[in-house]
Amino acid sequence: MASRRTGEARQVSEGLLPARRPADVDYRLARQTTLDGWRRGVLGRQVICDAQSMLRRNAAECGTATSEICPVCEDHEVAHVTYVFGPRLPAHGRCISTPGELARLDARKATLTGYVVEVCSACGWNHLVRVTSLGGG
Repeated sequence: MASRRTGEARQVSEGLLPARRPADVDYRLARQTTLDGWRRGVLGRQVICDAQSMLRRNAAECGTATSEICPVCEDHEVAHVTYVFGPRLPAHGRCISTPGELARLDARKATLTGYVVEVCSACGWNHLVRVTSLGGG
């Protein structure tokens, strides 16, 4: 049986976003800095586990399951939640729940921005994982 990790650098796809693109911004170092600060006692758990109820709900209902356990509570698996923002989308963005939905948005002519957020629906840990451009085709 494969062991579950607590989110070290990973090569698997995050969320529903397509494979890495040249314009991607990866936030693994910022994530590690946040976790290091929490482990040293510089950041409190209430600061890093501050996911709003809607984000937690989206993680449980629409998130992409991972095999990683939460680096904070070390008890539940985190999910990757994918949001897309851009023209003709709601101001709060659109939570993407299927690869087909993402493919339709990626085929648009308008440039969109996709965000993947790592979320533990149990303790509220959340951190931005990756940002990428979509659409513009």
